Formats: sequence, structure tokens, C-alpha cells
Amino acid sequence: MSQFLRRQWTRVIEMRMERKLLLVFLLLVTMPLTFISYFSYVNYAESTQRTAIRYSTNMLEGMMGRVDDYIEDMVNMTSIPAYQDDIKFNLSRSNEYYAMREQIGADGNASAAPAFDQLLQIQRGIQGNVSFINNIKRGATSVYIFDLHGNAYSQAESGGLRQNLADSYRTWESAASVSGGEPVLLGTRKYVSMLNSDKYAFTVVRKIIDKALQPIGLIAVDADMSVIQDQIKTLDDVTQGESIIVDETGRVIYSADRTRMTADISDEPMFANAKGEQGSFYGEIAGERQLFIYMTSPNTEWKAIAAIPERALTKDSRVIRNVTLAATLATVALALLISTLVSFALTKPLRKMMQLMRTVQDGDFKATFQVRYGDEIGQLGRQFNRMIARIEELIQDIFRSESRRREAEMHALQSQINPHFMYNTLETIRMAAELNDDADAAEMIQLLGKQLRYSISNVNEEVTLERELVHIGHYVQLLNRRYPNRFRLQTQIPPELLAYPMAKLLLQPLVENATLHGLDDNKPYMSLDIEARQTDRYVEIRVMDDGLGMEPETLERLRAKLVRGAPDGDEGIGLVNVNERIKLHWGIAYGIDIESASGLFTAVTIRLPLMTAGRGEQSEISLDRLERGG
Repeated sequence: MSQFLRRQWTRVIEMRMERKLLLVFLLLVTMPLTFISYFSYVNYAESTQRTAIRYSTNMLEGMMGRVDDYIEDMVNMTSIPAYQDDIKFNLSRSNEYYAMREQIGADGNASAAPAFDQLLQIQRGIQGNVSFINNIKRGATSVYIFDLHGNAYSQAESGGLRQNLADSYRTWESAASVSGGEPVLLGTRKYVSMLNSDKYAFTVVRKIIDKALQPIGLIAVDADMSVIQDQIKTLDDVTQGESIIVDETGRVIYSADRTRMTADISDEPMFANAKGEQGSFYGEIAGERQLFIYMTSPNTEWKAIAAIPERALTKDSRVIRNVTLAATLATVALALLISTLVSFALTKPLRKMMQLMRTVQDGDFKATFQVRYGDEIGQLGRQFNRMIARIEELIQDIFRSESRRREAEMHALQSQINPHFMYNTLETIRMAAELNDDADAAEMIQLLGKQLRYSISNVNEEVTLERELVHIGHYVQLLNRRYPNRFRLQTQIPPELLAYPMAKLLLQPLVENATLHGLDDNKPYMSLDIEARQTDRYVEIRVMDDGLGMEPETLERLRAKLVRGAPDGDEGIGLVNVNERIKLHWGIAYGIDIESASGLFTAVTIRLPLMTAGRGEQSEISLDRLERGG
């Protein structure tokens, strides 16, 4: 990881100046804006959530309080028969009446049946009180009073009565029988009304006790679910979610989704996570994230759970976020535009100076920087102009000094050797060899004479690539005389480059280096390939052999010597000298490059400048003969 960060930091450091300035400007603008926008959005979203939880909790608390009050009124309604002697009297008569009927039915004495008008009196007496009870609390759908035989006396609003009261009575009587006369709250159950419609109601039931504390009947009060429906609808309109009421076992008391009425949701997360008296938590319904807020009634242990979609909670904060984001992007875009203009304006003089430096690097010391202002860049430009002028003076001094030194060296060399004496002596030896029928010695002496003549002539003389190749051919022929048929020279030179003018003795040291260090005794011969090509910027001449090659360490060491310009010991002297001659003659942009693979090849490439080639001397031997290596 540290390496990765270091590389990235290096890339930043190596960026162009205008990009660095642009990056700095952007960071200075975007980072504060981003932090401010982010923290504002987060704080606003959290504040919105806290407000929603507090407000929804208050609404749930108020709703559950009203539901508790409603249930308490239902409980009070079930206690009325205990204080109404008329109800207890008529219930006792109803019990006696139906007991007598059962007895008569068992005895088979139909003449002793009680009068029907007695039953009508009982019904009128009880139903009148039921109607009174039903009108006490608005919203109680149905009130039922049963005698001990399960006979019902009821009063309800239109169509509200249950069809099958016998089944309901058995459930109610079973629940009330173990309560000891206390009211029992039964959860929501589904029933079919007298109008054949499905309805839901929760019920409060209680035993009716006479003065002797003996049960004489049962009262059941069904709730009007529209009361809870109105409360929950008000809450859902505010929260834009769905609310639900469940009992302590997880059975649904009321849900706006009618399919979930009376369902057991004890295993669902929305109920399982609603622990304690009240609180909130996040969950999902149908893949949508919801905020659940719950409140528990201390009277009934019922829980009201409100599910608020997160999108409803964050709607206002999303608007704030989008507005903030749009403002931030607009600010960043404006800052980017201004930063771009400023950075390019600041770095334009630097780019101009870099172009001038490249021009100077290519050898043009006439370039000058136009100073317009007196700022730091203007001062730098003045120093640049002074530096270029001084460099040009120094180069001229060095050039004159080197010219004088080379002339002195050549004069010293030529004073030590008399070329005419060498030529005449070698020619005399060659003629003697021919007279003695020693053709090989004569040819070798002739080749040595040509090489000597080529080598010790004016060192400042420019020759064509073709003449340099002829000289290489003579050298390879001499090698093949010493090592018979061990070297094969091949050339691939475009015709237009044969007349390319170049300094003398650039290729012979390369071939000599290849034959001296690269000869592989395990191969029957060494191939020496010389190729030339012209690119957009250079003329490249490549000398390649298929000899021993070099190890990577040796190759890197030799390349380092080329960069330093001075060999250590005897290794690489020829290559370093050729490289230095090229740079001295044409500039530091030119020179040689080396490639090699151990056991495969070594290739040395000379890069020379493009220039108009003039025809030089005609070659003394044909190139096809050179390719045969003599």
C-alpha cells in the first residue's frame, strides 16, 4: 500500500505546473464546500429523523390513549347490568322461563308450557335496557346480553348484529367463566353480519352477577372499528406510512390492510424488534427501508406500530441535499473555469521558457525570452537570457580549444608516421609475395594497406556510409584470413542512404568489439548484420551479431559507462570513444544504444542527425561482395 501511495505521490509531483495549480485550486474550493454540504445534509437528516420520531411517538401516545379510553368506556358499559335491577330481574325470569321449557321438553307435558306473552315481557324489559346501554357510548356497534342458557338479547345499529351468535357465545362464555366476574378484553375476530358482510370487532365480555354473587348471565360489547380506523388514518396521513395495532401475543388488532386483520405476526421483525414500552428501529417491508416507531398501552398491553418509509422521512432532506449539491457543482464549475484561466495564465510564460529550452537543447543558442513584466517569471527570463549568452560563449571557447587540440594531435600523429613510406613499404612486400607465388599474403598485405590508408588519412574528413562499409568489408576479409570462414557480413542499406555523409571510423570499432568479445566457439561462424534506416528524427545504423551476447549486469554496466562518457579499465573503450565522438560532432541528442541477450545476440545502434546526403566516392568493391564477407 505504501508503495502504491508513493507512486501516486510521485505522479502528482511530476504533473505539469498548470495541472498542479488547477488541482490545488480545486481542492481549496471543493473540500470546504463538500464538508460543509455533507455535514449540513447529515445534521438536517438526523434532525428530521428525531423530529419525526418525537412527533410520531406523541401521535401514537395520543392515539393509544384514546383507544384505551374507548376500551375503558366499553368496560364501564359491561358493568351497568350489575347496577340495573330491572336487567337482573328479567335475566332471572329468562333463566326460569327457559329452564321450565327445558324441563317441560324433558317431561313431554306440553300443557304446562309457559305463556308466550311472558317471553315478550322479558325481551322488552331486557332489550330496552340494552338500547339504553348502546346509546351511552357512541361507537359501540353491538351490545349483547345472554342468560345462562345462551339466549341473546341485543340491540345494534343497522345490520351490525352477528349471524351466528351461538358460536360467539361459546367463545365469550369460556373467556368470562375464568375471569371471576372481571371484564375480559378479547382481540379482533372476524364475523358475518346479518347483512352477510364480513366485519371485524374486538369485544369486552363480563359475567352478570346477582345480589347473591351468583352468575345470572353474560354481557358482551363489540367495538366499532371505525373509531380505531379514524385514529390510524390520521396518523398515516401525517407519516405517509402504514400503522398497525397488535395485542401482546402478536395478533393483529387492526390494520389498514384488511388481509392482515387477526393475522399472527409474532415471528415478523416489526413485532419481534418492538421491545419495551416504546422506541424505534429500522427495517424493511417489501424491500423498502422503513422507520418503525412503537408505543405500548399500559392498560391493554397492545402495541401501536407506525411504519414510516425512509423516503418520506428524507424527502425534505433530499431536496436540501439536491439544492446543496447543485450549488456546490455550480460553484466548483465556476471555480474550475477560473482556476483553469488563472493556471494557464500563470504557466504560459513557463511553457514558453520550456520551448526555448528545447530549442537550446537542439543546439539553437539564438533563442531569447521576451521579458514583459518585472515579476519572478520576468526575472527568471532575464537570467535565462544571460545564461544562454554565457553558454554560447563557453561553447565557442570549447569548440576553438578542441579544434586546436585535435589539430595538434593529428599533426603529432602525422609527424610520427610517414604515410608514403608505409604505403611504399607495404607495396614492396606485396609485390615480393606475388613474385614468390604467395597470393594469400599478397592479398592480406593489400587489404592492410587499404585499411591503413583509410585510417591515417585526415581524421576530420567526412566519408559516405558506402565508403565506411567498404572499410568494414576489408576488415572482415582480414579476419576471415586469420580465422577461416568464421565471420559472415551482411548489409541491408537503402540505396538513398549509401551517400549519407558521416565521420570516419564509426562502424569499424563496433564490428571489432563484436568479433573480439562475442565470438562463440560452439557455433561454426558468426553473422554480422549491418542495417540502416531513416526515421522522422534520426538516421539509425545498426550493427548486430549472433554471438555470446551479454548478461543483464554486464549490459547495464556498459550502458552506465556510455552515460558517464569514460570507461573503467579496458572494457568498452571502443564503444565509449565512438559515442563521445558522435556527441562531440553532432550534439548530446545523438549517440549509440546497446541491446543484448545472453547467448542470443548483441545489437549496437548509432543515431545520427537527418541531413541532405551528397554522393561520396564510389566504392572500391561491390556491396554484394561485402555481404559474402570477402
